[in-house]
Amino acid sequence: MIQKNILSGTLGIAAILITVNAMAADEKGIQGQWYSEDNVSKIHIYEHNGLYSGKIIWLEDPLYEKGDKEAGKIKRDRENPEKKLRKTPIIGLKILKNFKFDKKDKEWTGGTIYDPDKGKLYKCVIKFEKDSKVEGGTKLYVRGYVGIPALGRTTYWTRVPEKDLEKLDE
Repeated sequence: MIQKNILSGTLGIAAILITVNAMAADEKGIQGQWYSEDNVSKIHIYEHNGLYSGKIIWLEDPLYEKGDKEAGKIKRDRENPEKKLRKTPIIGLKILKNFKFDKKDKEWTGGTIYDPDKGKLYKCVIKFEKDSKVEGGTKLYVRGYVGIPALGRTTYWTRVPEKDLEKLDE
């Protein structure tokens, strides 16, 4: 009888630990490097003080193209509404800020996404695509919006394969 109680108690503790660990994995699963929908940039998503942010770490074309008034120069945040920030390089630019994991809905909310092509800041929700496994999933649903999510645009980001990861100085 005592042995049976010890076994069931041990199994109960193990189940709790597995559940807690799985919940933590869900939250942390967003971390890592992601290709933008068109594979022209890589975004590194990371956690700091319980909030998730992301910055551009790679561009397929880091220089302005022929025909542009700044052809051959490093791409900068030249559409930023704050004039003093327009010289900020796109590589290294933080475009995701202050996301918190919602355990109930299994999504990251409360943050913003910045579109450097338009110089616009949007509210945003991020979650794993339905067909993507939750922990270490391979596809993110990223929806930027004004006001309510129904008034927005969705893009899908794909996890960068290990062989294509950028080396980061952290």
